Amino acid sequence: SHRCIRAMKRLPMWKLFSGAISRRLFGRRLFGNEITERSSNHYFPCLYKLKEDVGPVTKITSMYGDEIKGFQTFKNNNPFLFKHGGTISKFELAYETWGMLNESKSNAILLHTGLSPSSHAKSHPLNSSRGWWENFIGPGAALNTDKYYIICVNVLGGCFGSTGPSSINPDTQKVYGVSFPLVSVEDIVRSQFLLLDHFGINKVHACVGSSLGGMQAIYAAAAFPERVDRVVAISAGLKAHPSAIALRFMQRRILMSDPNWIDGDYYGKTFPKVGMQNARALATVTYRSAPEWETRFTDRRNPTEPPNFCADFEIEHYLENQGNKFCTSFDPNSLLYISKAMDLFNMSDGYSSMMEGVSRVQCPVLVMGVVSDILFPVVQQREMVHLLRKSGNAKVVYYELDSVYGHDTFLIEVNSVGSAVKGHLESTLFIPQQEEQV
Repeated sequence: SHRCIRAMKRLPMWKLFSGAISRRLFGRRLFGNEITERSSNHYFPCLYKLKEDVGPVTKITSMYGDEIKGFQTFKNNNPFLFKHGGTISKFELAYETWGMLNESKSNAILLHTGLSPSSHAKSHPLNSSRGWWENFIGPGAALNTDKYYIICVNVLGGCFGSTGPSSINPDTQKVYGVSFPLVSVEDIVRSQFLLLDHFGINKVHACVGSSLGGMQAIYAAAAFPERVDRVVAISAGLKAHPSAIALRFMQRRILMSDPNWIDGDYYGKTFPKVGMQNARALATVTYRSAPEWETRFTDRRNPTEPPNFCADFEIEHYLENQGNKFCTSFDPNSLLYISKAMDLFNMSDGYSSMMEGVSRVQCPVLVMGVVSDILFPVVQQREMVHLLRKSGNAKVVYYELDSVYGHDTFLIEVNSVGSAVKGHLESTLFIPQQEEQV
């Protein structure tokens, strides 16, 4: 080893890193085994694959299948003012429905989506693809179509038929891009209640949602207390907490660091594929849990390949596949806008305190949390329950699920989540008893 060091000191720097010298110094003589010479292509094939030019992406193909069809469109032709400033002259909302609206229009359930889903919550004749809540909707299901009329809306700012950054600005005939006004949870809910007005629905039987959808549901009951009969909020909170804000901030920063994002002006140009893949991979870490992955994946790596900096372990391949799956199934700017709406949400906005905001919710509320959820920890659901009850709402039910699926539990646990939702929606305990006529 001393001879090697003396030899290195006598050699010019460029020779130290030549192929021959590298093999002599760092090959068999130092480590007792032969190291095969490899080009960087062998060590970093994933980087070359990521950098492949996918070209302009003119049509978003959803990760839930060919679901960007079969929806109906609500057109609002009046100017819409956003909470954080900015106005659009008109907008459209994509929505889908299941079941039948009764004559009194009192059996509607507004199903709010999370960050990335479309309005396609369940398959139907106009679109046979499985929906994102397929097993929770239908005859006798949690959202029982024998009893209720289910309405699911793609959020304002989305990219599955509703007006958002990828839409054409009717005033300029150009894509909005980041000129689209900043969206809030409040804006999303207000736009959906304009849809209810269009239906002639004065009061919904329930607002139901998970994650961002849960934020919408609880806000709707506060903003329109006379129009919401009950609420289901799963894995949600009354505001965004720092840990979740940090995680979503890093997803946005990763996306915006992609040189093909070009300040949100990528439409018709090279798609910011790498940023979307990596942002989604990070998001996936927040959607599941370590206990699940301990049983689902091993610490084994591919024995046919030498250790490298690309996807090597099973969990790395899983994250890479999730990123690839999501990559061109969602508009990057919509990801920025909707994730920011989650960060900005706070039930105390517009009120003197959080308690004042929460106190407006006096209808029956079902709150559900998951012990393994790291994106919306159960401390947030417990806080919601505590403040609701403290405000005087005696009709608050709380379930805490010991599931290993983390934040995605609401998509997976049909029996535990579905039965609780069904019980809350169909319970007659909340209906005031009519006084007997004398």
